Formats: sequence, C-alpha cells, structure tokens
Amino acid sequence: MEIIPAIDLLEGRCVRLYQGDYAQSQVFDENPVAIARQWAEQGATRLHLVDLDGAKVGHPVNQRAIEAIVRSVDIPVQVGGGLRAHASVTNLLALGVQRVILGTIAIEQPELVSMLCQEFPEQIVVGIDARNGKVATRGWLETSDVEAITLAQQMAALGIAAIIYTDIDRDGTLQGANRQALRELASAVSVPVIASGGISSVSNLLSLLALEPLGVTGVIVGRALYTGAISLREAIRAVGQGRWQDIPPDFGSSAFA
Repeated sequence: MEIIPAIDLLEGRCVRLYQGDYAQSQVFDENPVAIARQWAEQGATRLHLVDLDGAKVGHPVNQRAIEAIVRSVDIPVQVGGGLRAHASVTNLLALGVQRVILGTIAIEQPELVSMLCQEFPEQIVVGIDARNGKVATRGWLETSDVEAITLAQQMAALGIAAIIYTDIDRDGTLQGANRQALRELASAVSVPVIASGGISSVSNLLSLLALEPLGVTGVIVGRALYTGAISLREAIRAVGQGRWQDIPPDFGSSAFA
C-alpha cells in the first residue's frame, strides 16, 4: 500500500485544516519545498498537493509553490484544488505534475472529466469528498445530494485513473479512516481507491491492509506526519512495498542467540 504525504498549500505555506474548516488552519511550515524534499528523502514515492486557495476560488492559486515542489523532487506529484476548467488542468500538467485531482467538476461537468480522461489517460484522478455519504463540493463549502458511491461508479466508467476518498468528518481529526465507507466504495468500483482523512497511527494504516484486496491501494497521510504521530519511514516499513508482512521470517539467522 502506497503511503502518500499530503502538503496543503494556503497562501504559499504548508498548513493543515481541521475538518476542512479554513478558519481552523494551522501553519506547519513557511517553506513547502523543504517539506516536499523531507518526505522524498524519507522514502515517499508520491506527494499529494492541495491548493486550498484554489479550492475556495475555483482556479489554481499556488502554481508558483507547486512548480517549485515539482522541480525539487524526483518523485511523482499529484495536485488538486480548484481545477474546474480545461486550461487549469493542462497548465498544471505542463508544469510537470503527474496527476491532477478533479472534485467539483465531477458533479457539475462530467463531460469535461470524460474529455480530460481521453486527452490525458492515467493522469486524471477524481477526489470524492463526502460528508455523511454525500459528496461535498467547492472546497467542502457546499454539500450535494449525490451519493459518494453513485459518483464513484459514474467516474470509473469514464476512465479515471483512481479515486481519492476523503471522509470530511474524519479529516484532520486523527480519529482513523472510515473503513466501512472505504470498503463499500472500493467494492463498488474497479479503479484503485486511495484513502484520505483521519489517519493517526501506524495501527490505523495496518487496519487498512484488509481493504487492499478490494482495491484500496494507497493512503494519504497529513496531520499525523506533521505532529510526529506517524514516522513516514516506519509507516512505509509497516504497510508499503517490502513491508514486514511481506518479508519471510529467516529462521536460519541468529537473531535470538
């Protein structure tokens, strides 16, 4: 399972929100490039960037920081937040972003999602952010009547590369992921699902391994990395490639001698 560190950008700085509330933002670092390099050096295989300003206003705002991060690391970067127009997507991909994450337009302009999937195969991801099972849009400021699973099935049929599922009520709370919601979503679609929101410990991550056979292939971790509740290296050893469970015991060694 891939562990993906999150870098949330607000006014060019690395912050974390609590349950998506912009009024409850906490600045973790003034220099997101330094944070990106730190996660790459600790073994991250992908970074998850969110343009919080962009999510609020409907178009990318933190392009300068995004481009600086892309140039500073040699691992893939995926970006979401405010991508509601064709030009916004193409501009980010031109900066070297590997995958873009679409949210609001999945509900409001599914035909644009379809067009982008055809134009940029394997580079379009849909972020489904849910509150009580209903999809939230426009930077989580609005909640629709659309069921998360219904939207997931519609988007999977368009050819998206993956779904990022965030339970807003868990986001930034360190209460653990909503495993039941993840299980239901992953069982309903054939595209990879990435879990997001509420991860607080390595034991939380280990509990998600049972969902891997259903298609939960990765997990985005934010606040817990910044508070030190989770060590990225330890998390990767626990659930990433070559994890403890995948390494056969060596009974021939003298570990107990």
